[in-house]
Amino acid sequence: MLILSPSILAADFTRLGEQIQETTQAGAQYIHLDVMDGMFVPQISFGMPVLETIRKCTDRVFDVHLMIEDPGRYIEAFAKTGADIITVHAEACTHLDRVLQQIQAAGKKAGVALNPATPLSALDYVLDGLDMVLIMTVNPGFGGQKLIPYCLEKVKELRAICEKRGLDMDIQVDGGIKASNAKEVIQSGANVLVGGSAVFSGDVAANTKEFMDIFREMEAL
Repeated sequence: MLILSPSILAADFTRLGEQIQETTQAGAQYIHLDVMDGMFVPQISFGMPVLETIRKCTDRVFDVHLMIEDPGRYIEAFAKTGADIITVHAEACTHLDRVLQQIQAAGKKAGVALNPATPLSALDYVLDGLDMVLIMTVNPGFGGQKLIPYCLEKVKELRAICEKRGLDMDIQVDGGIKASNAKEVIQSGANVLVGGSAVFSGDVAANTKEFMDIFREMEAL
């Protein structure tokens, strides 16, 4: 199943609830929440209060991407404020396996994100227990960057590994995703696409619908 996960980091926060509803009414299945701490990445975004507030305005899957140092400190808090999927960075976890156990113990789906230069081998011993892997297709921390082409080769390799192991796992991509490259990203093996400015710049509903039309076209092949 192909899934669109609009990243609210690119939304107009004066109209956040309204824009979230525009994306979901146009077909988006997830809402992507980029939590940044100013340490693991240069920017600071938002935390639990924002999740708790917008949880009231949508029933869509909250796809929470923790771009923070030592994320194990906050797993329980994010679980309680409405996260459905919690994704942590392999690079930010001293004890990755322990953090994944925390996520699963909280009753949430567990994901691991890899920065562009981080090899897939970082997942060797945890891959079988994951619900999702997020392949960053830009260096995290800033919106509006261009997709790094070699990252799609990583997506292809990961999909091949999953097929070889018999894993039915979501592969998410985040960074530089646009309607113009969505087909290439899907063909590389990704099935969950994060769209930021490509969704929230201009007509939110029309942008979302464009992605959903592409998804239906690709699923029909």
